[in-house]
Amino acid sequence: MKVVEHLLKSICSAAVYNPDIQVAPACTLWTDRDRQWEAIIPRLQVEIPNLYILGDYHVNARTGPAIWLRCVLAGEITLQVDGASDEGVKERQVRYQTAKDVPIFYLPGVSRQDLRAVESCPDNLKPLAELQYRGVIWSQINGKDWTILAFLKSDQGGLGLDVAKDNDAKNAMQLALSRLMDEDTSLLEGKRLDKNYFNTLLTGGDPIRDLLQWLDNGDAFRAGRDENEWVAFVEVCKSQLGFNPQEEGVLFGAEKLAIHEGPWKAVWERFCEAPARYSNIPNQIRKCKMPLELFSNAQTHGGWPQWNENQEKDLRRALQGLNAIPPHKARELIVELDKSHRERRKLVWVELGESPLALALRHLSILSDITSNPLTAGTSKDLASAYATTGWKADAAVLHSLSFVDSEDDFQAIATAIQSVYLPWIEDSSRYLQEVVEKSGYPGASLPNRKKRPIEKAECILFVDGLRYDLAQQLTEILSRKGLTVSGEISWSALPSVTATGKPAVSPVWEFIEGGEANSDFEPMVKETKQSLKGGYHLKKLLALNGWSVLEKSDSGDGTGLGWCEFGNIDHEGHDRGWKLSRFIDGLLTEIAERVAQLLKAGWKTVRIVTDHGWLLLPGGLPKIELPAALVENKWGRCAVIKPGAVTEERLYPWYWNQNQSIALANGISCYKAGEEYAHGGLSLQECLTMELMVTAGASVSQSPSVEITDIVWKGLRCKIAVDGKFSDLLFDIRIKAGSPEHSVVMTVKPINEKGIGSVVVENEELEGTEASIVLIDKAGELISQGKTIIGGGTD
Repeated sequence: MKVVEHLLKSICSAAVYNPDIQVAPACTLWTDRDRQWEAIIPRLQVEIPNLYILGDYHVNARTGPAIWLRCVLAGEITLQVDGASDEGVKERQVRYQTAKDVPIFYLPGVSRQDLRAVESCPDNLKPLAELQYRGVIWSQINGKDWTILAFLKSDQGGLGLDVAKDNDAKNAMQLALSRLMDEDTSLLEGKRLDKNYFNTLLTGGDPIRDLLQWLDNGDAFRAGRDENEWVAFVEVCKSQLGFNPQEEGVLFGAEKLAIHEGPWKAVWERFCEAPARYSNIPNQIRKCKMPLELFSNAQTHGGWPQWNENQEKDLRRALQGLNAIPPHKARELIVELDKSHRERRKLVWVELGESPLALALRHLSILSDITSNPLTAGTSKDLASAYATTGWKADAAVLHSLSFVDSEDDFQAIATAIQSVYLPWIEDSSRYLQEVVEKSGYPGASLPNRKKRPIEKAECILFVDGLRYDLAQQLTEILSRKGLTVSGEISWSALPSVTATGKPAVSPVWEFIEGGEANSDFEPMVKETKQSLKGGYHLKKLLALNGWSVLEKSDSGDGTGLGWCEFGNIDHEGHDRGWKLSRFIDGLLTEIAERVAQLLKAGWKTVRIVTDHGWLLLPGGLPKIELPAALVENKWGRCAVIKPGAVTEERLYPWYWNQNQSIALANGISCYKAGEEYAHGGLSLQECLTMELMVTAGASVSQSPSVEITDIVWKGLRCKIAVDGKFSDLLFDIRIKAGSPEHSVVMTVKPINEKGIGSVVVENEELEGTEASIVLIDKAGELISQGKTIIGGGTD
């Protein structure tokens, strides 16, 4: 709670009374002989509409002589409060309802003793003298007037703070009263409030922050400060920056900030630490004339948002033009573009969301590099090995590049680039795999030849729908960062690569399932009862009959026996969102990792993560292939059942659950439906090659990130650290409590740069000298490393 809120509560509570033994007080008198509170009275009048002032008659200020105050008390005067709507007044009256109908009379220059001496009371006060009996006086418990010092220091009706009582401190607190009102009392507890504290409070104590606020708010900043504060601000700017805000103005200051040379470099660095806090500064810079762009780069023009915007426009045009050149040329151009724009990824405009294409370009460059090596040679085993080593990174790069897209123009540019280099690569690899399978057979185990896998005790199988190979790799990394041991095993999904077929195939009760004729849902049935598994009921029943505990989403079981759990429907999100699935991948995988940790915590020795299939994703839509409806019993996006006797050139494959039943799978990455960005059911590495993960508790030494904080340096409230080890993608934060993100004391958590350096600023100077923890976290928010420090004062 702020100091002003405590003050208002104290003043208004003076009128509280017991109606059983008292009558309502006529008014509250606030005596202030030394006029200590006078400077903040106009502000308090905004909060308390029934606060009136003794003084020269000024009706709009609710000020008047004693006889006028008596008229107010008698209800003979009706006032309209300036600047306060009826709703605003009503809200404040409800907030301070104890004084709702009790006028408060502030009496500057008048002490309680002046009113008590009725016979010698000055004539101008005599109309008010008798109100000390009919009303109440806001005073200390000992009957003395409330001074600022008394209110701050007293633990009987005041705030009970540690306040210096010397004259210098009293003078300073008087001058800083307006600023003091906005201080949070919880931050003042345990602090010594002396003249240094109050003087720092008056001047702000942070000229760079004040300068940025002035550049951000302009006239509003000036209007919010009194003459003394403004003069002090101007003088500080003149002495430290060689700049006169009053004479040279906001736009000249914005230009100096954009150039950020000499002493302005520190101002620029401070802006970059928390740019969202000064949201209007980029617009101020845009009003200034940018230097000529001859030989411009991130170092010479990185401070100008309009330069960054022009760079984004140029990049957008270049990416949109990739569809006019061959794939190998497109890959070369993307790599060159990445070299030209990579420095922009270090600029502040990235954090403000103004460089999405520059961020996406990094992943397009990775995509170009991976797709320059075709997967069109060797056996199916060779293809699986090559894809598991590097090929999956192309699929991941597609998702990452799309995750930065917000506007339609940017989407079209990224989609064009992806189609230029990714589409031919994935098409060629899919067609080659299909040729290999036609000659040598599908590499996945067929139902007749499948062997039963040994089941571990206290094992829980976690089924995740649509956990594609690249996502399984990312999930492995997240789980490893949680200190869990993860191992993976490549597997091939059942054909067709759809949930109805694949989910029963990865269940532990597959041996009790069979297929008849492939129906419209490719759904098998219980071997004994011939009941369809559609809807999931009979699969769960079959699991229960064979000793598997079926856990619902919020149930973790007791960690004994055998468990089956379903969580994380990535496939559903893909069908619903198309390419926009890319924005939600991190959150979906984090939720799955948390579910795994929850199961292990419940006592399961092992969590085995299985999936039914992968999927294809191509922004702009997969190519369409025709398959007449007259030839098929049913048709999905990438698979179909051909009618008996129908003649077709489509490749036919045996259905996993009935080898005598043939199904058609679309050639390459084609789709039987138009406009499908997300699809599965066909034969490709992306749809059929999956990974089964085994997760156990206990850190894996080989997979846990190794990182060490080697140096901590404070310069004022800016902290810089040096990090050694695997620090890629780690973030730097400072917290009062290491394990609690809510106790972060920095405006923005910052990444460790490529040189292993991190830098953040603690905004609240009141925390200087406080013990805190320097923490390194990953993108999922997991704590990777930490170290103790004293804010503003080096290591502990």
